[in-house]
Amino acid sequence: MNRLREKEYKEAGISDPDLIASYEVCRELNAKHGKTYYLATLLLPPGKRPYVHALYGFARYADEIVDDLDSTLSDQEKAVWLKTWGEAFMADVQSGESTDSVCRAVVHTVRRWNIPLDLFDAFLHSMTMDLTVTEYQTFDDLYEYVYGSAAVIGLQMLPILEPTGPKAYECAKDLGVAFQLANFIRDVNEDLDRGRVYLPLDELARFGVTRADLERRELTENIKAALRHQIDRVRRLEGQSRAGIEMLHPSSRDCIDAARILYCGIANKVEEIDFEVFTKRARVSPRTKFWVALPAWRHARKARRKFGPGHVQGINPI
Repeated sequence: MNRLREKEYKEAGISDPDLIASYEVCRELNAKHGKTYYLATLLLPPGKRPYVHALYGFARYADEIVDDLDSTLSDQEKAVWLKTWGEAFMADVQSGESTDSVCRAVVHTVRRWNIPLDLFDAFLHSMTMDLTVTEYQTFDDLYEYVYGSAAVIGLQMLPILEPTGPKAYECAKDLGVAFQLANFIRDVNEDLDRGRVYLPLDELARFGVTRADLERRELTENIKAALRHQIDRVRRLEGQSRAGIEMLHPSSRDCIDAARILYCGIANKVEEIDFEVFTKRARVSPRTKFWVALPAWRHARKARRKFGPGHVQGINPI
């Protein structure tokens, strides 16, 4: 283990070798599957990073169960596997320990920061929906899914980020949903490969677009207009979320602001490729990530020197 990670665990007060090994599994999941999130996490005080890695690792691992588990299993069998794994996690939180390579660190994080378990229930519910629901008639229908798949991730992180006011919770939900919706816009083609459409059907219909039109994978002016409508919602939610970032501990703000700029920036990239989501993948370039991350890193260092890192070993343990 390099010195940087040793410093992270030391400042977080994590010394048990088995626990560190579990946190490392979660960190590797974050680094592999969430490069933008991983980059943003490095802007946090070192002692807070392992906890965020644990939460993201849990989310990514569950998502992999849904999307990439042994292809010989039916969706029903995957749902049973997910239910069993989720119930074991909940029991582990109550007991305070786990033998699961991912859940051990997550249990430790949940108990150390007193993160509400209903947020994990909602997340697991949405992961199960991915095995049974292939389209959503209205945005309200879709919101049930994105609340559990995205909004709760921000709510889980909030105790670690130390909000100063209750409005931060609503803003965290808005930002999480904006991230997820930007992802849906970018991944229309990939989601069709999995038999799913995450754009509300009634909103597509307003622009003369049906699911069958999407499945033809031929870009039309109507589809462009429908995607513009979705991008407008991402930008509206992003704007609503900004006030909440200012309510976080100063040492945490740059992490979330960088994630906001980079992840919601996917919507800009979709526009730059003229909405050609069927043959291209909208990406935020490494150069853009660098020019966002560098000033954010400098500002985050100044904030830590001026205000300190905040609580880095948890608050209100269960």
